[in-house]
Formats: sequence, structure tokens, C-alpha cells
Amino acid sequence: MNLEFLLAHFEKDINKMMEEISLYKSESDLWILKGEIKNSPGALALHIAGNLKHFIGAQLGKTGYVRERDKEFSDRNVSKENLLKGLNEALEVVSTTLAKLSDQDLRKDFPIPFLEKTRPTIEILFILYGHLNYHLGQVNYHRRLL
Repeated sequence: MNLEFLLAHFEKDINKMMEEISLYKSESDLWILKGEIKNSPGALALHIAGNLKHFIGAQLGKTGYVRERDKEFSDRNVSKENLLKGLNEALEVVSTTLAKLSDQDLRKDFPIPFLEKTRPTIEILFILYGHLNYHLGQVNYHRRLL
């Protein structure tokens, strides 16, 4: 039961992140840093896609995805089309992987330590959802700020 709700929220917010990215009129605006904002919406889109494809896809779904976290923040001027493609891939990975998990799987330890601690999979999924939601809010705020 928890998984149904969590999956629905992941899907809703990944779709919302894609909508936010799509709403930028200029691709160059996706890379603007303003004031104290240290991460551009483009970088956050790369980061969210990489994060979900790594933790949910590679760790739980055994997709073989190899994350290059530094590039999520150093790559610049990635096209809106490619940002949306990455987020869509993350959505597919999350939907496919979570749909295969059982309640018993959620109680098992996550395959790797997370923040230097062994935690149950359900806890990691809630942390990952919160992380997605946090960055979604940042992108929304940035877009409206411009």
C-alpha cells in the first residue's frame, strides 16, 4: 500500500519537474544563476535524473546505470530536449522498478549504505522523494523569479 502512494507521488513530481523545465521560454534561462542560487535548473534536472537512475534504477532495479555525479553539476548548456529525455528516462526507471517491489522488499536493507548508514529501502525511497520535491521547488522558484 505504501508503495502505491509513493509511486504515484514520484510520478506526479517527476512529471511536474518536466513541466517546469518545459515552461522555460529560452534554453539559456535554464542555466542562469541568480543571487545566492548556486545550482541552475538545468543542473538540477540533470542531478535529479542521475540521482533517481542511480539509486532506484541501478541499486534496486539492477539497470547497470553508471552515475557521473560531478557531470550533473558541471555540464552546461544541455538542450531542453536532452534534459527532458533524462527526466523521462528517470520516470520510466522509477515506475518500472517500484512496480516490481513487494512490501517485503521495502523492509529489506537498501543494497548500499546511504549517508554512511544502513537503512531500510522504504526509508531511502522517502528520502529520495523528499530530495526530488526539494529540487522541484527550487526549479519552480527560479522559473518564477525570472
